[in-house]
Amino acid sequence: MQTDIQSIKYCNSLTSYSRYVTREVRIGDIPLGGNNPIRIQSMTTTDTMDTIATVEQSIRIIEAGGDYVRITAPSINEAKNLENIKNELRKRGYKTPLIADIHFTPNAAETAARIVEKVRVNPGNYADRKKFETIDYSDDSYEAELERIRKKFTPLVLICKEYGTAMRIGTNHGSLSDRIMSRFGDTPLGMVESALEFVRICAENNYHEIVLSMKASNPKVMVEAYRLLISRMEMESMNYPIHLGVTEAGDGEDGRIKSSVGIGTLLEDGIGDTVRVSLTEEPEFEIPVAAALVRRYSNRSSEQKEIPAVIDNPLDPFDFKRRETTEVFKTGGNNVPVVFISATEEIRNDHSALIELGYYYSESLDKWNIGDAAFDFLYLGKKDITYKLPGTLKKVFDYDYWVKSDVKEDSYPLMNAAEYMQSGLRSGKVNFVEVSLGGLDGELVKRFSVDGNCIPVIKTDNVNAMAELRRMFIEFLNNGINLPVIIKRNYGNAGMDELMIFSSTDIGGLLVDGLGDGIWIESENTEASKINSISFGILQATRTRISRTEYISCPSCGRTLFDLQETTAMIRKRTDHLKGLKIAIMGCIVNGPGEMADADYGYVGSGPGKITLYKGREVVKKSIDTEIAVEELISLIKENNDWTETTV
Repeated sequence: MQTDIQSIKYCNSLTSYSRYVTREVRIGDIPLGGNNPIRIQSMTTTDTMDTIATVEQSIRIIEAGGDYVRITAPSINEAKNLENIKNELRKRGYKTPLIADIHFTPNAAETAARIVEKVRVNPGNYADRKKFETIDYSDDSYEAELERIRKKFTPLVLICKEYGTAMRIGTNHGSLSDRIMSRFGDTPLGMVESALEFVRICAENNYHEIVLSMKASNPKVMVEAYRLLISRMEMESMNYPIHLGVTEAGDGEDGRIKSSVGIGTLLEDGIGDTVRVSLTEEPEFEIPVAAALVRRYSNRSSEQKEIPAVIDNPLDPFDFKRRETTEVFKTGGNNVPVVFISATEEIRNDHSALIELGYYYSESLDKWNIGDAAFDFLYLGKKDITYKLPGTLKKVFDYDYWVKSDVKEDSYPLMNAAEYMQSGLRSGKVNFVEVSLGGLDGELVKRFSVDGNCIPVIKTDNVNAMAELRRMFIEFLNNGINLPVIIKRNYGNAGMDELMIFSSTDIGGLLVDGLGDGIWIESENTEASKINSISFGILQATRTRISRTEYISCPSCGRTLFDLQETTAMIRKRTDHLKGLKIAIMGCIVNGPGEMADADYGYVGSGPGKITLYKGREVVKKSIDTEIAVEELISLIKENNDWTETTV
């Protein structure tokens, strides 16, 4: 196995898939970490006091392929009832390990640890209360706080040690304690330190059956936090297993894309021992998404083509920064990434096929209306369309067709490397050059370094796609090539879910690191409108091009105080035209103001039939009846001048 000198900080290699090996932790009869397969889990959404409903939903999770089932225990009563749930599952022949999810109640954790195979605690609210206060801690006062936490947390550690119970110490970006926030800020470093404080208490008691997680609703924050966690563990000679997840990912396409960007980026580098995809849907629907993500890596090391190792790595994996490029034809520089779509026969012959891709032509006004998710370049190969496009949408033809055509002023060529290196006719505005890593030789690199109106289109057929494409970016960076770059990937006959998950991982993983100025997805059996939607979804999830409202929606659990799926759908229907606005929909106070992270508005369950509304992290209206809460949310958005009326 080749090892890259600069990547040892957080993974084995930047170019050769290799699982980062952690210590094995026993969780019932299904061990985690070490050389075990990547495990999959989900969480029940039923009331934990309803034994039969929780058992039956647990069975659906298990039969869908879940290795573990997590159940909330918000108080000691729910913790005690875990025994009835466990006994009923065992009676029905299911031995799947159970995990108790704990937040504010140490006594519930201590009870659950005597019953189930694993408990999950959140350092931000297990021994702390978040009041959003900024306190200037001295070293002595900070150490006094750690001593207070030690006294409160150690009893749970000793119980877990006695009963052979595993523990996940799971930091969430939005629920860092005021103490951590005051010293480290709302940062990945703060997330890591929050967990390691608890880990060190475990180590003091010689307890090591620990799993760690660094969840955030923003995939960029989540990726940086996990990488930093591994780096810090390496420094402190730790190797605990890693649980991966993007918290409050939402539902439908958006939830799957956001989860895949975050989880997939880390899996690509061999990071992760267990996965939970958090969707605002029935929990058994999370399992196939997680399984599809994990399945890509079952034979990856034997299927991948060799990629040259990185000797000089110019990328900083712990700090997002977009690669600096010169602007070429409104691409690169400070422009948002562009989107390419390959034309179908429908698109070639009828302008109405563009309606679902962001372009609507009004016959009566002889005018094009352009939406927020309108793609930028239409690839036509060797055949033109039968109508005139709006001025913002540009045609791209294969070079041999473009040279002979009479539409050169209105279109641009796509060349292969050989055509580009020959001295022939060129566009005075932009020339696209398709190139793979194997074709990126010294002469081509030299030409790229002096060309001012060229845009490379990088592609690969390597199963290890993200790594090979990243290797090309590293080559550009190390050779001083500052041209914008389009990322192209063809997924053949992949199904819809696979296309969504794979492209979000391969391309989203690059965008998270600031690499890429355009996205071009191809798939044989997928409608152009779906490819366009996925493309803009990836750009939205990586925060590189905002074209829609973003929903930070928790996946529901036994703490949830209203129907999350129905409410999320209702709020989405009323607000999905508010481009760039972030709305959090949280089932309870546990997933309340902290977990909403950087949301603009929050809709949070605060009691049976009651909702609290937030503007940022500030409470604006309390105890609103659920029947009128959505209207009150709309009114709040309007009061703050963030509302726009829908347009046709």
